[in-house]
Amino acid sequence: MRRVYQITLMFFILSAFPSLMQSCTTEDAKGEGIEKKKEIPGIPAFSLTKNSLSTTIRIPGELIAFQQVDLYAKVSSFINKLHVDIGSEVKKGDLLASMDAPEINSQLAAAESRLKSQEAIYLASKATYNRLLETSKTPGTISPNDLEMADAKQKSDLAQLEAAKAAHYEIMANKNYLEIRAPFNGIITARNVSAGAYVGPTGKGSDSPIFTLQQQDKLRLVISVPEQYISYLKNQDEVNFTVRSYPNETFKAKVARLAGALDSRLRSQRTEMDVVNSDKKLLPGMVAEVSIPLVSNGPSFVVPSTAVLNSTEGVFVIKVKDEKSVWVPVSLGQNGEGKTEVFGNLNEGDTIILNASEEIRNNGAVSKVDLS
Repeated sequence: MRRVYQITLMFFILSAFPSLMQSCTTEDAKGEGIEKKKEIPGIPAFSLTKNSLSTTIRIPGELIAFQQVDLYAKVSSFINKLHVDIGSEVKKGDLLASMDAPEINSQLAAAESRLKSQEAIYLASKATYNRLLETSKTPGTISPNDLEMADAKQKSDLAQLEAAKAAHYEIMANKNYLEIRAPFNGIITARNVSAGAYVGPTGKGSDSPIFTLQQQDKLRLVISVPEQYISYLKNQDEVNFTVRSYPNETFKAKVARLAGALDSRLRSQRTEMDVVNSDKKLLPGMVAEVSIPLVSNGPSFVVPSTAVLNSTEGVFVIKVKDEKSVWVPVSLGQNGEGKTEVFGNLNEGDTIILNASEEIRNNGAVSKVDLS
């Protein structure tokens, strides 16, 4: 009986096995069918339109004094008195230092003596000539030769007098050099000597200047603008800048001077801007960070920077046309905030691949794109 039961159970299992196999095969086939029906995702792309790109670049610059001069002694001398010191504000013409040069005083005394002597000689010869001239009006009293000799002597003495005056003026001018006066309004930023020091022209008594004078109520902001950006900065344009000393403040400057040529080493144009500094808050030597706005001249094609392909063959964007990828050569304009201005054989409405890559070959098949 038991054997009969086992045979019956085995028969039942064998009868059901084909049905189970068919069911599993059907399910697998269905699963494979589902996989085959899945869509292949398209390549991200966008439709090209014209737009205006406005961005800002930041260029380092330096603040310098609007005017700066190193003041030396014109003649060899000794410092008698310094009337100002570092930090002194001076006006044009103010006396800064007095000096002594004993040899100049003796030269001046000698020149004054010669001048007076020549004046006396000239006056005497002039008087002699005038008397002879009056006497010669009576015929036969004075020979013409004597009159001519007297006239020549008078003119010679006059020339000697003029020479004496010139020599006296020269020594007086040298004496005036014993006083140093401010050539413009400003602040004394350096003093290199003390009273009693021997000074003179550079290399002849002193290599360092007596004073350094700077005009600080107006400053120059100097920057070097790279070649690709010089068209965005014109004369009288106003820009903003910051300095590290006042990180939370923004200052203004106006473009005043353009070099008009590129530096042969840096390929940049020196640009100077005027900065009003009435409160003396800014100091010469400060490093500034200048913000220069880059505004497009008109609408142009602006694409995401990822759409630009920089390859060994050049710069391209990849256009999709007739289900094929086309590498279009472009030149680049300004860029910023993840966008780039491009110029090339492009038209509005062209389909451009968002993420350009060399894996997308030129004239390769593109079955599907997803326009964003």
